[in-house]
Amino acid sequence: MGFAWTIVALVVALAIAWRFLGSYMAAVFEGRVRWLAAVERPAYHLIGVDPESEQSWQRYGASLIVFSAVALAVTYLIFRLQGVLPFNPQHLPAVTPALAWNTSVSFVTNTNWQAYPGETTMSYLSQMGSLAVQNFASAAVGIAVAVALIRGFSRKGAKTIGNFWVDLVRCTLYVLLPIAFAAAIVFMAQGALQTLGGPVHVHDTLNGASQVIPRGPVASQEVIKQLGTNGGGFFNANGADPFENPTGLTNFLSIVLILCIPVGLTCTFGKMAGSVRQGAAILAVMAVLFGGWLAIASVSEHQADPAVAAAGLTSQPAGNMEGKEVRFGDTSSALYATASTQTSTGSVDSAEDSYTPMGGFAVLTGMMLGEVSPGGVGSGLYTILLFAIITVFIGGLMVGRTPEYLGKKIQAREVKLAAFGVLVMPIVVLILTAIAVSVPAGRIGPLNAGPHAFSEILYAFTSVTNNNGSAFAGISANTAFYNVITTFGLLLGRFAIMVPVLALAGALAAKQTVAESAGTFRTDQPMFVGLCTGVVLIVGALTFFPAVSLGPIVEQLSHGRFF
Repeated sequence: MGFAWTIVALVVALAIAWRFLGSYMAAVFEGRVRWLAAVERPAYHLIGVDPESEQSWQRYGASLIVFSAVALAVTYLIFRLQGVLPFNPQHLPAVTPALAWNTSVSFVTNTNWQAYPGETTMSYLSQMGSLAVQNFASAAVGIAVAVALIRGFSRKGAKTIGNFWVDLVRCTLYVLLPIAFAAAIVFMAQGALQTLGGPVHVHDTLNGASQVIPRGPVASQEVIKQLGTNGGGFFNANGADPFENPTGLTNFLSIVLILCIPVGLTCTFGKMAGSVRQGAAILAVMAVLFGGWLAIASVSEHQADPAVAAAGLTSQPAGNMEGKEVRFGDTSSALYATASTQTSTGSVDSAEDSYTPMGGFAVLTGMMLGEVSPGGVGSGLYTILLFAIITVFIGGLMVGRTPEYLGKKIQAREVKLAAFGVLVMPIVVLILTAIAVSVPAGRIGPLNAGPHAFSEILYAFTSVTNNNGSAFAGISANTAFYNVITTFGLLLGRFAIMVPVLALAGALAAKQTVAESAGTFRTDQPMFVGLCTGVVLIVGALTFFPAVSLGPIVEQLSHGRFF
């Protein structure tokens, strides 16, 4: 399938997802979908929750933190006891403490940053009982927070924003599990592995060579890593491994799975807020940003690689194929990389460290915008709604009027919470990057020199703080220094944004709506789309341009041209 037809098919698939999946998720979180009630009710009984009881934002946030802490402890324990637990046909030893801690934090925060080769580090039990389970749980947590914020906009004079445990159970049962089950069947039909049979030992009698081919329960983990915008691969090569991503169809389906819930949640937002046009306006902002960054990545990767040209290979008609799968090509790989980094997925089907400087610029800066185009499951929606609040605040300043959004007056408290949530990520990224480039333990990580080495460090902290998980793989991340310091980015990038979002949801839910007047700034019109897009771009440019100038921009300028 050509690149143009791939884009057309992707747009059609996402349009269907936006309308039907978005409406379905609205029905799920409003309690109108109960076809798994026989499973849902025992789940509430097991965890001791009354599904009819709602929580304030404080109790909602406390439940989220408690759940994440327990998940973190259980995940860490499985890793550390891996050597004596079942489903370990390769007899892999326990994961080392620093790596076990880093990986546990990574998967609980929906980041899936992997400083290890999965097939030679994690047993089947660790892959299934820790990593795949957290792929479901962390995705459900992010969606729950987004739904809580939507309720903040849609309720009037309320003291509650829902029940975290109910949202968690419903998201897992009605949204994530059914889609993942169906998609896993397609992946297996296309050739993705799904077995507990252990590795295969192959001996080539002709050449006298032996090889061990790792196998495992791959398909079931592959689909939820994409659907939940998780990104952790069963194999070290991630989506470039044919056992994970065997055909062009699975590659295309992976992109659809990555984008469908973040896109669908904008319709869910519109439905639950009482105006689908409001959700469409948010989706339009996401689409403009995604399209712009896809264009940069695609054009850049369709060019000849300057490093390869300098080595004497001047003719590169297929574009920059260094580090890419021949079965996918340069433009399809750029589409996959853009989708993966514009969300919090971080899965890859090519080596982003081998991209051209401007191709690397595209995937790096796509995360620096806050991953709002369309962002991760839940996190993309609630982050862009923080930008939307800042946008209406700026619009109110322009006309000298108290800003309003969806009938709620946006006052000092709401603006402060939104600004805090938006600025957490860039502050953490820049501080951690500065620390890493200032100490020997940080500087020895990159395997390259010059501006590309700086890009590798900057990319690592941008990735973990945005809960993305992809990397410029030229950095040696499995060291005590990086295993410890990246956990600060992982935790702050997740919970230091979620808590202000929940506080904002509580503040909005308690407000009464005000009637729309002639001076109300319409937030379902192209002017809002343009202003919100500009706010996202300006915040990203002002905070990160100096750092990006030291990395991919100066690297590209050293080649004498941009494209």
